[in-house]
Amino acid sequence: MRVTVKGKTMRIYKILSVLLEYPEQELIDNLPEIRAIIDENTGIDVEERAVLRKFLGYLVSMPLTEMQAEYVNTFDRTPEHSLHLTHHLFDDDSDRNRGPALIDLGEMFKEYGVKMVTNELPDYLPLLLEFASSLDGGEATVFLSDVNKVLGVLAANLDKVASPYAPLLTLIENRATLTRLAA
Repeated sequence: MRVTVKGKTMRIYKILSVLLEYPEQELIDNLPEIRAIIDENTGIDVEERAVLRKFLGYLVSMPLTEMQAEYVNTFDRTPEHSLHLTHHLFDDDSDRNRGPALIDLGEMFKEYGVKMVTNELPDYLPLLLEFASSLDGGEATVFLSDVNKVLGVLAANLDKVASPYAPLLTLIENRATLTRLAA
């Protein structure tokens, strides 16, 4: 789990991708490196830095197994918190709509030369953030603005249950919103 990404402005998306993945010991081991990147990165503003630092504090405040259990309860056992974004766009019984959306995402990744080395579907938010981190600044934020409505719903759902992950989603949503307003 290297969090080094070319281009300082896009490191935030790589960091967010890593922080939204299932927590493993490797994440805990790399927290000092992640904190250093957050502190040194001029592409991360003061408010974003505060959100990220607070979340890192959360990560160090609990045992790994407890953190893993909370992650599973939050994202895997609660459909309203799913990190698979098409889940929020289409009803569960609407596979005929969700399928083409997933295929389109997969095709887009292929067009950019991205080879997926994960068992996750292409709409998995950490995967989308990883992809965004490989784009230039304008492309990345425009790409994320396309899923901004879903990010807002997910952030609101997490906020309702006071999840420590909610501010991360709000941070992503705010970046996508600012891009949309600037366009």
